[in-house]
Amino acid sequence: MLPVAIVTGISIYFIFQAVPAWHGAEKTLEAMVQSGQRLVIAILLFFQFVKVSPHQIHFTRWHFGALALQVLSFLLLSAVVLYSTKPATRMLLECGMLCMICPTASAAGVITDRLGGNLSTTVSYVVLTNLCATFLIPLVIPVINPSATMGFWKYVGHIAMRVFPVLIFPGLVAWTLRYTTHRLQRKLMRWAPNSFYVWGVGLCLAMILATKALIESGFGTGILACIMLVSLLCCALQFAAGRKMSRDRVESLTASQSLGQKNTSFLIWLGYNYFTPVTSVAGGFYAIWQNLYNSWEIYRKENWNTSKMEG
Repeated sequence: MLPVAIVTGISIYFIFQAVPAWHGAEKTLEAMVQSGQRLVIAILLFFQFVKVSPHQIHFTRWHFGALALQVLSFLLLSAVVLYSTKPATRMLLECGMLCMICPTASAAGVITDRLGGNLSTTVSYVVLTNLCATFLIPLVIPVINPSATMGFWKYVGHIAMRVFPVLIFPGLVAWTLRYTTHRLQRKLMRWAPNSFYVWGVGLCLAMILATKALIESGFGTGILACIMLVSLLCCALQFAAGRKMSRDRVESLTASQSLGQKNTSFLIWLGYNYFTPVTSVAGGFYAIWQNLYNSWEIYRKENWNTSKMEG
């Protein structure tokens, strides 16, 4: 389903561009896609919170190991950017920074659950990385971009308004249902596995925005190839590092998904608004890599289950 969603999203963008009569509605379509994507994220998180009680939100050793990798790599790359004089080098370093610090995607819990990982620790890491990004990124923006005019708390406010409405509200609604209407909550828990297909819609919308960022960047194939390579390396590094953070198979899989899956729409928005705008393209490439990898993971898991049943 995930490759189909990727191809569908890319195709929708090119179909829209091929019809001149629709070009006047481009901003409206973009706003609708962004709103639709935020709605999908909220729905995905709602069904994850339905299955996870407040008592299951806790932090483990791998949470802090994964967060340390994100934070230290982000700060290290930020320091290197300060001493880089070549614009192309700075831009590629910024791409790496954003790919490393970007918070965990809401779909991480959906994929983790489907692969047999631990949903509650994934949701815990989603909360942790969003909190970290909200307060760490505003410290770095004025240093990397001296022309930035807002103060620390204004940046925190801007990022928080982008992150927390789709993080906190679904949790409050889900947990209110858990403690007030048990029958409805149990029905929602039984339906929760179908949220994987909701993510298919979200991925399609994400690919429309990613394709737009790639096509409208205006950069040559050489620069785009370098951004593609940087995003691929960051994606591979984080999925692989997560695998190494525990010897337990379930915990290892959970850490890999939590660290490797990124909220790429947030990455695109952050790059376009606060860093060199072309860095937003890294979010588009990252979305492709992580979902191709997840497609392969799910295919391998379901193939293994089929072989086991037949055996």
